[in-house]
Amino acid sequence: METSATGTEQDVIDVLTTDHREVEQLIAQLNGTADSAQRRELADQMIAELVRHSVAEEMYVYPAMRKHLPDGEAAVKHDTEEHKELEKLMKKLEGLDADDTKFMETVGQLQQVLADHVKSEETEQFPQLRTHIPAEKLVELKDKVQTAKKLAPTRPHPAAPNNELFHKVVGPGVGFVDRLRDKLTGRQV
Repeated sequence: METSATGTEQDVIDVLTTDHREVEQLIAQLNGTADSAQRRELADQMIAELVRHSVAEEMYVYPAMRKHLPDGEAAVKHDTEEHKELEKLMKKLEGLDADDTKFMETVGQLQQVLADHVKSEETEQFPQLRTHIPAEKLVELKDKVQTAKKLAPTRPHPAAPNNELFHKVVGPGVGFVDRLRDKLTGRQV
């Protein structure tokens, strides 16, 4: 059994917060290298992690927010808009050569949107989730989120709906196709 910093069993908030730190580290590494091949690899890893994280949130965390938080519907609407903005930036980044000056400009834009998103989740929404949802339910959500991340797409699909039903019905197929494309192209994610 994995435990959180508080000594209790890890829950969905611990997992999502760890995801945030991992993506921030990838961005820091990306910003710290001038090697274009390494930039591409780090960007691809970051994109895959962000897409998996976002899909899992949309499948399981956002429905819980809608149900349990006093301002849940508004919070989900705001977060979904940020996810859509991040997807567009990730799609743009995927299409840019790592030597292109627009590549690092796009990384910077993505980093800013992500920082705002993470701040609102970690300072407002996550504490509210811990207040309004029983600990056992948060642990159950952790297991669902971890499973969803394994099946989720690894590439951004900005034209796709950002909702639970789409991700549960169509998402695993899209994820399979993405992982196949990753394997065929040698993309390391």
